[in-house]
Amino acid sequence: MRYGLLIAGALMIAAPAQAADPQSVYVTLVLQAFAAKVECPNTDVVYQDLLQKAQDMQQPDGTTETVRKAIAYLLTGGKMGERADDTLMGEVALATQTTDFDQKRLGLETWCETQKTKLAGFIRPKN
Repeated sequence: MRYGLLIAGALMIAAPAQAADPQSVYVTLVLQAFAAKVECPNTDVVYQDLLQKAQDMQQPDGTTETVRKAIAYLLTGGKMGERADDTLMGEVALATQTTDFDQKRLGLETWCETQKTKLAGFIRPKN
């Protein structure tokens, strides 16, 4: 139990530090959009808007696809996607941990409702 609280505390401390780096912010955004697609009923990702957000944040061309592939690689144990450089893989791992933590803390249903507002424009109801 003590180690669980220690890890949770470390994640909370790491999250604000992550917010300063535009790439980390973007990685978290993409991961949360795809997590919403998987975890929240009738939700789809607006990929074109993620591409536009990457441009708005002055991310290098191809960032969205690189992040998407890194997420797939990490979450499937290397069966899908492509391994990215260690820095990006670390950012994906941290974004995954913080998202998992938020889902458990809020409950999945509340987390999904929160994402509708937080990710407006990046996720939408399926047609």
